[in-house]
Amino acid sequence: MTTTTQLNQTLRILLLFVLVFGILYIGAPVFIPLTFGAVLAMLLLPVCHWLQRRGLNNGFAAGLSLVALLVLIGGLILLLEIQLSDILQDLSKIQERINQLIANLKDYVQDTFGISRREQQKMIKEQQGDGMGKAAGMVTTLLGSFAGILIDTVLVMVYTFLFIYFRAHFKSFILRVLSRQNRETAKDVLQNASTVTQQYLGGLGLMIVMLWVMYGIGFSIAGVHNAIFFAVLCGILELVPFAGNITGTSITVLMALAQSGDTRVVVGVLITYACVQLIQTYLLEPLVVGDRLNINPLFTILIIVVGEAVWGIPGMILAVPLLGIFKIVCDSSEPLKDIGYLIGPPKEKKGEDGNFITRMFKASK
Repeated sequence: MTTTTQLNQTLRILLLFVLVFGILYIGAPVFIPLTFGAVLAMLLLPVCHWLQRRGLNNGFAAGLSLVALLVLIGGLILLLEIQLSDILQDLSKIQERINQLIANLKDYVQDTFGISRREQQKMIKEQQGDGMGKAAGMVTTLLGSFAGILIDTVLVMVYTFLFIYFRAHFKSFILRVLSRQNRETAKDVLQNASTVTQQYLGGLGLMIVMLWVMYGIGFSIAGVHNAIFFAVLCGILELVPFAGNITGTSITVLMALAQSGDTRVVVGVLITYACVQLIQTYLLEPLVVGDRLNINPLFTILIIVVGEAVWGIPGMILAVPLLGIFKIVCDSSEPLKDIGYLIGPPKEKKGEDGNFITRMFKASK
């Protein structure tokens, strides 16, 4: 193959990527629920297969799998609602504490910058006056967003059921459009993509449950009120890579300040966060989630940034498993094998596992 031919092939692949991302960006309202439905369907396939082996037909098995997922989500929402009701009961105390913190802040501004409390109050009123229209617009936007989330949730559930129910039909379609010599490869790709997604999401779910336990214990010892609520919140936000755990801990710190104002509680929250992050990074992720997606850390970060730019927060959640599926496709396609090699982690020496924790546990056996 000549250099010109290689260059033309590379340019075509880059153009294809630009075209795909452009279509995904423009069609986000359609593709986001559809992709969530496909990923959840792959996650629920083992449950559906387990029910079918016990005599249920495909439709009932798919429906019960979806019901099990809804019961799990409903249980989490109920738990958060119970905890949130306790927080709302203490709302007056929290408001008093917030007012006290604001007053202390005003005193600090007056002592440090020489701006009197009256001037500060005047500036705040001016900002409030300018922001009334914005606040009304924000309320309208939030209500519209909430309605959109409800519609998207219903769509995701419908897509999930249909993907599970018609999975054999979709698989047959994919195999029919391929040439005969590529069908076996396509079968392996579909099987590997489903297996890797199930293992990754299952491991992620187990890790989140462990984070709930650790955050709950740590926040309780630190003296955080409604520690279970904030532990569950921090664990769920772990679905948003990088930004999620920082956001959850920041909310917990602010609420701890508003509830008690005790700096020891804040220090306890920060110590809990640091300890959990160490355990998560060096123990839970290698052992529970592992290297199932087999992706280079650089491209993991890059795809999360791209996912946020294209689809926002849903893109950050879906980016990593979709990149794992794309790598499987690249490894099985001759023109894309170099891209699969680039996305993958550096090759270790023969017989050496690149994960320190995995090597340590293997050595102990």
